[in-house]
Amino acid sequence: MFQQPLLLRWRRIVDNVLLPAELLGLPAKASRERAMQLLAMVGLAGFEDKHPYELSGGMQQRAAIARALVHDPKLVLMDEPFGALDALTREKMNLELLRIWKESGKTIVFVTHGISEAVFLGTRVVVLTAGPARMADNFEVDLPHPRALDMKTHQRFGEYTRRIYHLLGME
Repeated sequence: MFQQPLLLRWRRIVDNVLLPAELLGLPAKASRERAMQLLAMVGLAGFEDKHPYELSGGMQQRAAIARALVHDPKLVLMDEPFGALDALTREKMNLELLRIWKESGKTIVFVTHGISEAVFLGTRVVVLTAGPARMADNFEVDLPHPRALDMKTHQRFGEYTRRIYHLLGME
């Protein structure tokens, strides 16, 4: 999944979600049922027949998440998928992603430059240095689930973020 949703503007949302299944030649009926379930899971039930330009940026990103899951991958790679969103929508999408992660049970590799976002979303954080990149640290995030935004005010959350700032020489 990319930084931008990259939905095809001439295709309805359901057809955008179905694109990977079509390209992989998966059975149409089962793929359509899965697409509809995923659209409901990401909160887009009732928007299946809309076009991307009729949806907000956050809704488009949720459609892109459904598209990334439609062919039932074992691993989902997300490269700064919320980077282009405003701060409030980004926070909402972080909460949505945690909900989707819990419901789908998928392994997600989430790339972000946001230190607090990495700690908030992650069960494990890998910190890379500036280029040429090398791994500066790799640690588990021992914070309870489900997570809510107020967790960012907890002491342990602050300890994790300070650890990353220190590793990056930003103290």
